[in-house]
Amino acid sequence: MDTTVALSEGRRRRRMHSAEFKAHIVAACCQPGVSSASVAMANGINANLVRRWVKEAEAAREIERGSAASEAQKACPATTPTPTPTPRFLPLPMPTAAAPIAADIRIELQRGATTIAVTWPVSAASDCAAWMRELLR
Repeated sequence: MDTTVALSEGRRRRRMHSAEFKAHIVAACCQPGVSSASVAMANGINANLVRRWVKEAEAAREIERGSAASEAQKACPATTPTPTPTPRFLPLPMPTAAAPIAADIRIELQRGATTIAVTWPVSAASDCAAWMRELLR
């Protein structure tokens, strides 16, 4: 795998990568559970460049559909979209009788070693809320 550096007349340097190196990188990106950023970091190249190579390989696959694929396309069958599984609904048993509703509101307040338990009827829940607001002011 060849990565050569071509020097031009100024400050900029441009690395030239061989086709087999690009094919190797694209194939590595197509492995399940592998991110293109991790492949780029492992090979010392920019993640945007790797993503561009993957896109170019996918575009070439679309152009050459039906004909012999290039080396990078053979190594990357995962670029074709896989169908998502349809969700299945499972029946859940429902209780036959309704759960009993609590007849009272029970509040326990603790301050230091003192604990106070207050029981309030559910039918007067709004009065209980007003009492709690006053208590907590």
